[in-house]
Amino acid sequence: MSWNGTAAGGGTGIPEWSRADRAKAAAKLMAGWVALLWALEGLDLATGHALDAYGIVPRETSELPHLVSAAFLHFGFGHVASNSVPLLVLGFLAALGGIRRFLGVVAVIVVADGLGVWLFSPSGTNTAGASGVVFGLFGYLVVRGFVNRRPLEVLVGLAVAALWGGSMIAGVVPQAGISWQGHFFGLLAGAGAAFLLRRRPGPAALEA
Repeated sequence: MSWNGTAAGGGTGIPEWSRADRAKAAAKLMAGWVALLWALEGLDLATGHALDAYGIVPRETSELPHLVSAAFLHFGFGHVASNSVPLLVLGFLAALGGIRRFLGVVAVIVVADGLGVWLFSPSGTNTAGASGVVFGLFGYLVVRGFVNRRPLEVLVGLAVAALWGGSMIAGVVPQAGISWQGHFFGLLAGAGAAFLLRRRPGPAALEA
């Protein structure tokens, strides 16, 4: 007798995490991330803002390694505070889909957004902050459900758009002292990551 089906682990026989396990892992990851941002800003203050040098200065090849470091640094505790809540919430929602996938999404956002800032920011500027990742996660969550064709993810994306859509639109409008380039390219990178890392149906398990 033959039977067609999909194993709990997508045909691998490895059981998937429960929703509670995923939620705990996502919460721990994002709490640790935000705590790291605050700790780095404390270190920056203690060292006379020495870490600010690891932001992105555009179109200088020596600054390319800073594409990554800039996403974890800020210019003052007020700057960290403004990014902490949206990063915590949007990151948690994105990480519920799986930690490895989430890390891949963040990697795409950080590199693509940093490159956009490096290429297009005005000369003589220094850009740092997690807001590019925040905008990227927003773009990812809004687009993800439509790409994956999953109704629950679509609903999550619509809720995120309703709550943060206005501030995200305002964030890509050019204004003094704000890297709208970082916001804009983060948003594009997040939407692109939803396509690049979209879910693909695995092969069904066959038993005879």
